Amino acid sequence: MNGKMLETILDQVANGGLSVENAREKLEHLSFEDIEIAHIDHHRSIRKGFPEVIFGQGKTAAQITRILQAMASSEEVILVTRISKDKAQQVMESITAATYDEEARILQLQKNPPEIINKGEILVISAGTSDIPVAREAAITARAMGNRVTTVFDVGVAGIHRLFAHKKIIEQASVIVVVAGMEGALPSVVAGMVKSPVIAVPTSIGYGTSFGGMTALLSMLNACSSNIAVVNIDNGFGGGHMAATINRLTALIHDTP
Repeated sequence: MNGKMLETILDQVANGGLSVENAREKLEHLSFEDIEIAHIDHHRSIRKGFPEVIFGQGKTAAQITRILQAMASSEEVILVTRISKDKAQQVMESITAATYDEEARILQLQKNPPEIINKGEILVISAGTSDIPVAREAAITARAMGNRVTTVFDVGVAGIHRLFAHKKIIEQASVIVVVAGMEGALPSVVAGMVKSPVIAVPTSIGYGTSFGGMTALLSMLNACSSNIAVVNIDNGFGGGHMAATINRLTALIHDTP
């Protein structure tokens, strides 16, 4: 349940349009709801500005469906990350309004398109085409959280002139998410071009000595550009969420009198 929904309920009680008993029923699980297989954190939207996100990996389609159904009545948008195509298809048989992005492995349930609540624009860049699935996970997450998002794909350091062709877009972005595998050099290059915060996302793309993304992760952690923060390997969701959080806080600061 988000803040607007809570305010609506309280206003209805104050205006006599909703009984105290009915309001109590609506708010019964405001903190959390125990459905045996999960404790649904209904309070998270109020506390953090975005509802609980379901991690699909390791859960059955039946479990994901049950959690979605428990959340659907009180949330405007729900994301399920790391969900396979076959599980998503099973879930969508029961929840027909849900949509699935196979490349990003994200299932999304939206009552309405996300309202753009943040002023700045988030830019998501991928070093290579193979990094796009993780980059799309970041972009979809940031959009669902109410942000304008632009994507630029396949502009890695092996052909750095491709990156510079997008210099204007890069310089105008409020927050930048840079997704890269191999040696993980691209975030440092991008961060050296801008004053905006850069969220670096290492991917597991690469040959043997990439060690499943460890080489890119360590490279990003050792970047000399000071405006870089790093999330875990292949964690596009974490990169998109952090970018959205920074963008929201930036908007709040600018709106403060």
